[in-house]
Parts: sequence; C-alpha cells; structure tokens
Amino acid sequence: MTGFSPSLVVSDGYGNVFDVPELIPAGASGRFIGNIPSSEWIPLPDGSKIFELPGRLPVGIDRKSGEVKILDSEEDENIMAVAAFVAPAYTITYLAAWETEKDAPILPLFAYAAVGWCEGRFYVPAIRVDADIRQDPSQFNFFRIKKNAKKILKQYPNNRLARHLIENCALRYHCPAAQNYVLNRWEMPLPTSKKCNARCIGCISFQPNTSIPCTQERMDFIPTPEEIVEIAVPHLETAPLPIVSFGQGCEGEPLLNGELLIKSVAEIRRRTNKGTINLNTNASKPEVVRELRKAGLDSMRVSMNSVREKYYMKYFRPVDYDFKDVLESIRVMKEMGGFVSINFFVFPGFVDQPEEVKMLINFISEYRIDMIQWRNLNIDPEYYLDGIGVEDVSGIGIRMMMKEVKEKCPWLRYGYFNPYLGK
Repeated sequence: MTGFSPSLVVSDGYGNVFDVPELIPAGASGRFIGNIPSSEWIPLPDGSKIFELPGRLPVGIDRKSGEVKILDSEEDENIMAVAAFVAPAYTITYLAAWETEKDAPILPLFAYAAVGWCEGRFYVPAIRVDADIRQDPSQFNFFRIKKNAKKILKQYPNNRLARHLIENCALRYHCPAAQNYVLNRWEMPLPTSKKCNARCIGCISFQPNTSIPCTQERMDFIPTPEEIVEIAVPHLETAPLPIVSFGQGCEGEPLLNGELLIKSVAEIRRRTNKGTINLNTNASKPEVVRELRKAGLDSMRVSMNSVREKYYMKYFRPVDYDFKDVLESIRVMKEMGGFVSINFFVFPGFVDQPEEVKMLINFISEYRIDMIQWRNLNIDPEYYLDGIGVEDVSGIGIRMMMKEVKEKCPWLRYGYFNPYLGK
C-alpha cells in the first residue's frame, strides 16, 4: 500500500476507541468493500461524531498483504466496529465497512462514514461541498443562544411556532437552523405540518412499526398564518443574508397545508420584499407549487434519493402522489422563473452507479435544475440496500460522479445549504 493510509479504528464496546496500526480501514461502496484511495481522506471536521456500532465487527485491510480481515469478537473480546457521523457541509465518499453479526439491531438514522487514525487525529473520506459557515460549530455560543431565546419568548409569548423553534428545536435538539433563528441570522426554519403523504424508510421524525429510533419528534400542532408571519417578517427584515424555509426535519410534508402556506407567503411578501422564501418538499402537489410561486415563493428544494423512478418509489413510498407529480412540480417552478435545488441523498455505491449518473445528468439538463445539495443519506446501509432492492453494480466513486455531473452541467451549483438569492 502506498500513499496516505490511516489505521483502522475500533471500539471495546464500552465507548473507548483505539486504533489497530497493522490494519487500514476498509471502505464500503454499496455492498462492495475495498481500499479507500489516499486522496479521499481529510481530517475529521469539527462537529463530527464517532459512533460504535453494536453487533458489527470491524473490517480492515492488512497493510502488508492487502488482505481483508474481519476482527472477530471471539478472538478480541467486546471488539466493535466504529463509524463517523460527519458535520454538515461535508459529503462522505465511502461508508464504514463491517461484518454484521446475527441479531444485530438496525442502526439509528445517521450516515456512517469510514474513519481512520493517524498521528493524533481522526480522518474520514469526505469532501467539503459548501464553504458556507452557517452550521460550523465555531459559529455557535450556547450561552448567547439561551440569552437570546429568553428575549424572543418574552417578545412572542403567545406564538406557538416561536416556542417550538426555541424550546424544542434550538434548546432540546440543538438544531443549527433553529439556533441561527435565535441568533437572528441566515436561514430560519418554518415547520408547519404534522402529517406526511410519504412513508420514507429513512424518515427521521416518524417510524411506525419499526425498531428504528427517530432522531427527533414530529411537531404536534399546525401554526396559524399569523404565527408564521409574526416571526418570519422580522427575520427577513433584519437578519444578514436572510432565508425562511418551510419543510423541516421536525415535521411532515408542508404542501399538505397548501392554503396555509399560500396565505403566509402572500402576507410575508405584502409586508416585505427582502430575503428568500424557500420550500423544502417532496414536491408532491404541482398545483400548490404553482400557487405558492404566484404568492411569492422564491426557491424550492426537492428531496430525492434517486432519479430512477423504481428506487424513488421504494424509498419514499408515496401515499397519494406519484413520481410524475414530482417532475411536474419541478417543471412548474422552473417555468415560472423559480429556483430549484435537489436535496440529493448521497449513498456511496448507489447514487454513483453508471446508470444513475447518466439519468441524473439527463434529468438536470431536461429540467435545468439550478443546484444540487449533496447531503448524506442518514440510514443503516444494509437496511437501505435491502429496503429498495439495490442491484450490485459498482459505482464510479462519489468524487468522480461530482466531476462528471459538473462537466456535463456547468451551470449547476454545488452545495449543502439553501442559498440566499440576493434580495
């Protein structure tokens, strides 16, 4: 083995991690396991986390022989595989590799990057896809957040949405978007929906009939237009590079409350023309998207795990819409001059399969998509591969995929966050 190659990291099962110098980390791309190229490794970004993976044995590659080795718990008592959950603004290029033991639990909804150790620090295979610092840990002072939170709650004592964003999102879950609202800057979340018309296998707020723990609870009320406008307008008027976004992880699908959104957007725009009004959505209702654009919606981010219909349908499991509705919503928004981003769920070994890359380029070109947000898919890899029935086809690599898409679609913006559109 030549070039940079950190040591494999494992856990003792009690929260203590250590490296195995004679082994380098194996990387997973779909169901394929192999060596991670030296060029893929970067220092573990601030704000990332290291997880031990119960019921999973570490897999490494012998430095001398190049052979793949599974560290067996019978030989190494309590040994457990380890992965990294990488901070926002970074896209992982290889998943951690492991051998799953019998009766292993399904992993919680995080993305599981390979992780290595070299000269006193952790490394991961990842790319920084967005230079925006809006969710960098260095930008958050929790003392200041708590101080500002008290002021806002006092200012809006009867606003349930403000209370939800502060008490539940900013202070309980430490949501960076909600904390940025409290700090009166950048992008502000506007959750509105209790229900959803998709049954995504990786939904982070609702997992009925599974053993998968939700990473956050779904909101239990629907705000009024007055509650939305009361806090959205001051943010757009006073915050730097202001954005307000419907559609958050703590809610269902905002388009199900179409009338509420249309009234709110129209009233916001009646009071101010500043900032960007954005919608994060599954794009299931083209007719609502049309009316929202008329009311003043500036941008729309559409979540997709694949542009191949069969895999999209298996992941999202729509209740009252189809893939053609998603495409129609995108067409409507673009036809009316709106900005469209794709929230593309990156899963190494699947999204970079040659057929997916080809169809993605065709899709971007046909609909003249403005931006791709390369966001890691938070899900147990084996659960995902089995759930949508992914064919065992080798990917070309995430880095190579990004390069090829950019070459064929040079106008396309790359990033991680919703962009401020300059108003």
